[in-house]
Amino acid sequence: MKRNTEEPAGLVRLSISIEAPLAQELQRLVDRTGYENRSEYVRDLIRKELVAEEWDRGLEVLGTITLLYDHHQHGLTDRLNHLQHDHLAHVLASTHVHLDHHMCAEMIMLRGKPDTLRALADGMRRLKGVLHATLSVSSTGSNLPH
Repeated sequence: MKRNTEEPAGLVRLSISIEAPLAQELQRLVDRTGYENRSEYVRDLIRKELVAEEWDRGLEVLGTITLLYDHHQHGLTDRLNHLQHDHLAHVLASTHVHLDHHMCAEMIMLRGKPDTLRALADGMRRLKGVLHATLSVSSTGSNLPH
């Protein structure tokens, strides 16, 4: 590929062809999400797919479990703590927030193989008193192009 001398080093200008309605939807998404331009939006779409691929391939990844639970549920806090201690090598950090007299939120940052992180999230989700649990997926960044 020939590099345009007006482009910063390392950037490649691509030209793509898509149907007009799809191009309009792309612009709507760019506008709705506040991106400066379509290029930034498309870069993030590609990175999102690369992260999903890392999870599918079983590479070491980052994840965050977000929990919402009733801390008055008998023994729940102890069971949640035991699960984290059982996965000590994978738990990087956690933050606990008191939402009201009964409800707590906890965010637990993890690093490890996808199956292990999913199993931990599933184990927490199944506990009586956990009202909601999500696992957000990310990357260590080591395999993502900059």
